[in-house]
Amino acid sequence: MTTSPQPPQKPAAPQAIGFLLLENFTLFSLASAIEPLRMANQLAGRELYRWFTLSIDGDPISASDGLKVTPDAAITVPLALDMVVVCGGVGPARAVQREHVVWLQGQARLSRRLGGICTGSWALAKAGLLDGYETSVHWECLAAMQESFPRAVLTTRLFTIDRERATSSGGIAPLDMMLTLIGRDHGRELAAGISEMFICDRVRGEQDLQRVPLKHILGTTQPKLLEIVGLMEANLEEPIALEELAAYVDVSRRQLERLFQRYLLCSPSRYYLKLRLTRARQLLKQTSISIIDVASACGFVSTPHFSKCYREFFGRPPRDERLGTSPVRSPVPPCEREGANLELLTFEPYPVEPVSSAIMALDQARGEPTYASVLLRS
Repeated sequence: MTTSPQPPQKPAAPQAIGFLLLENFTLFSLASAIEPLRMANQLAGRELYRWFTLSIDGDPISASDGLKVTPDAAITVPLALDMVVVCGGVGPARAVQREHVVWLQGQARLSRRLGGICTGSWALAKAGLLDGYETSVHWECLAAMQESFPRAVLTTRLFTIDRERATSSGGIAPLDMMLTLIGRDHGRELAAGISEMFICDRVRGEQDLQRVPLKHILGTTQPKLLEIVGLMEANLEEPIALEELAAYVDVSRRQLERLFQRYLLCSPSRYYLKLRLTRARQLLKQTSISIIDVASACGFVSTPHFSKCYREFFGRPPRDERLGTSPVRSPVPPCEREGANLELLTFEPYPVEPVSSAIMALDQARGEPTYASVLLRS
């Protein structure tokens, strides 16, 4: 029996992403988010993504380094977007305006995916759009967000993808988030190709954490605690007993435990274990040394004990960590959204829809040797 050949599948339409720029946004983070999209188009040899920069009125807007960027359009332009990413930076509480909040709530009603980079999560939280969602934000903004938006589930991860929300911290963390999203959309080969083009030796995942400076958490009022943590960090391979740590800074063990419980919400031994396991995770992901040697380098007397502690803390054994398999994370149940009951503003639409600069960038890339170097299944 012969079967008629199937017609070739028509490539999916490119995804359109709008980047909403807040005043004093971080230009570095914006570039970290857009450049992977440009390179995805170049390596695929076709337009997988297009992007638009947006502001309230379409006028030039200042980045945190003083450079002005002219957006592609105002938020009044009715664009057919698949995703909206808020780009924050310095002073997000001052930068978020009522117009931002109302527009973002409108985008949520249109069932568009929403994201934030650097401190852009603040705008989404202000609009009530992160209630019940796990959320990443630059560590400098973490404490303020926890206090201002208790219904958002703040994490210290580099980036977090929770259902239709994708949020990241600052710097180059948006690069890792975008590579993860691109890999989900078009396969790991394309994400790996982009990483190679950007001389990025490792794509960090959702489980990677920001290193939040302890001084930012504790302030300057607890020098003894800072000193103890410094001693712990300097002695991971041969852990110091708690009695010795207490003696080093002239406090009793009971006082030491009170300090940790009050300011770090855990026991000293638990915090020390976390430091050692975090170091072990870095070694597993960034080096090729054996698991036995990793355990030894992080102060564990036996590999089985190390594996047990690692599994309990990270949710998977060291071997799976090295292989790159991901644990299944249960979604956080959505909460009833409160606040931000603002009526939708009415705007006069712009007469002309802007053209995404993705098309121009793709045309310029045709002469590059890497153009269309990654074959996609669709």
